[in-house]
Amino acid sequence: MGKNKRKAGGCRVEAVVGVDERGQMVLPKDLRERLDIQPGDRLALVAWEEKGRVRCLTLMKAEELSPSLREALGPMVRGLL
Repeated sequence: MGKNKRKAGGCRVEAVVGVDERGQMVLPKDLRERLDIQPGDRLALVAWEEKGRVRCLTLMKAEELSPSLREALGPMVRGLL
């Protein structure tokens, strides 16, 4: 495991990103390349919540959401695709 990557349960910290005054974040170039994220791609941000607190966020290409997850998320996802 690389020096900048730490395991946390089943997840791995890939990068630490900042949020600017407009609420925007920049994904590091090496991560965008590994995930084949291109300008114009639509990304889904999926949250896992427990006891009223968000515990984990997952970012993935909207078209790669599984059919069962698309159905569970409903109309919100239809706007992404």
